[in-house]
Amino acid sequence: MIQKKQLRVSAIENGTVIDHIPAKSLFNVITILGLHKFDNLITFGTNMESQRFGKKAIIKIADKYFANDEINRIAIAAPHAKLNIIRDYTVIEKRVVEVPDHIEGIVKCVNPKCITNVEAVVPKFKVLDKISVSLKCQYCEKITDQEHMVYL
Repeated sequence: MIQKKQLRVSAIENGTVIDHIPAKSLFNVITILGLHKFDNLITFGTNMESQRFGKKAIIKIADKYFANDEINRIAIAAPHAKLNIIRDYTVIEKRVVEVPDHIEGIVKCVNPKCITNVEAVVPKFKVLDKISVSLKCQYCEKITDQEHMVYL
């Protein structure tokens, strides 16, 4: 009989675990949260088996807790993500991300002639669809769907 070996990512003592990220969205979530600027220990895994998504990703950030607006930014790239807040190796709180009504400075407008792509203007969008995530530019009114989003 062949025994399967399973590698496990070590637990964090304190911090945040972001789970149920679609595997293809992992690096978008990293960009949205600006994790490349953190000095904290960050562990991530991708293409992990998931009954719900087929393949999923996970991010563990030691000693970091996110504000609600930061958490909701995650929803733009991963609308079904779940957060586990960890203290002393124990999950003390579970949160579900929620797509906000408006977003600012996260996504680039797809219209190359939009003022946000020509001048130093922060892109702002109204969220039209929170399930499949589609956005309407506040300036040129061009609609961007999740598949065509370019993250800043």
